[in-house]
Amino acid sequence: MTNHENTQVDPVAKVTVELHLGDNLEVLSSLADSSFALIYVDPPFNTGKQQRLERISVVRDEAGERKGFGGHTYRTETRSSLAYDDTFDDYLAFLRPRLVHARRLMTDTGSFFCHLDPREVHYAKVLCDQVFGRSCFMGEIIWAYDFGGRSKKRWPQKHDTILWYVADPKNYTFNYSAMERIPYMAPGLVGKEKAARGKTPTDVWWHTIVPTNGRERTGYPTQKPLGVLRRIVNVHSLPGDRVLDFFAGSGTTGEAAASAGRNAVLIDRNPESLAVMQQRLASFAPTVRIHEGDGDAIVP
Repeated sequence: MTNHENTQVDPVAKVTVELHLGDNLEVLSSLADSSFALIYVDPPFNTGKQQRLERISVVRDEAGERKGFGGHTYRTETRSSLAYDDTFDDYLAFLRPRLVHARRLMTDTGSFFCHLDPREVHYAKVLCDQVFGRSCFMGEIIWAYDFGGRSKKRWPQKHDTILWYVADPKNYTFNYSAMERIPYMAPGLVGKEKAARGKTPTDVWWHTIVPTNGRERTGYPTQKPLGVLRRIVNVHSLPGDRVLDFFAGSGTTGEAAASAGRNAVLIDRNPESLAVMQQRLASFAPTVRIHEGDGDAIVP
């Protein structure tokens, strides 16, 4: 294992973010071997449904259907946001060539993270063992959250699984000093000094989902929290490293990387996704290059 002390840098001094619009399999084939210190992907979960985010707002309208504050009448508006189909006939056949590229693109001390839910993660684990090697599996992170509806027919599903692989299990980047500490659940049992310092997280991460009306929300369905990505980026890469996300969605990986002084390459086939990322990352990265497919950069 390679332990690195956290290096102080100006987070956005020399950061470059590349946004690629197109089929990630085609774009991945154009990228150079061993060029990324960290690869994180949040692929479609194969839910068999269309993933869509709807926003509901109440607007004052005297012809509306609801009575509200002050005796005024209001109407309800539902607006749909970005959407994508999350259905695959052969999910592992879809993932395999992309994972093969991910292994090729990792540096010698690099890490790969694959974020899935219980529906497909066990099958993906076997596939990742084949591609990366069972000895290169470092463990799984359970992201647990407590939000949303609760089934009355089974234990409510409130976690995702993030698989972690490395190129070399004897030599990989792990910034222990960059790991943020969390409060003790029973601070009175550990003394004032330890309670003030906090403890390091385990492989179970309690973190809320992206709040519906929070500042972080971009309107992209299945958006993952910035706090989860920041932890992965800060611990598993160094300032100046290149970070890759080829299911980039709303660009959370890009923001986590750019704000921490890492360079990022983000790939998505949805033009609306690219527009969200371009707007989101403009203030974090002084240089944002946009590419059409695997071709040359186009002017934003």
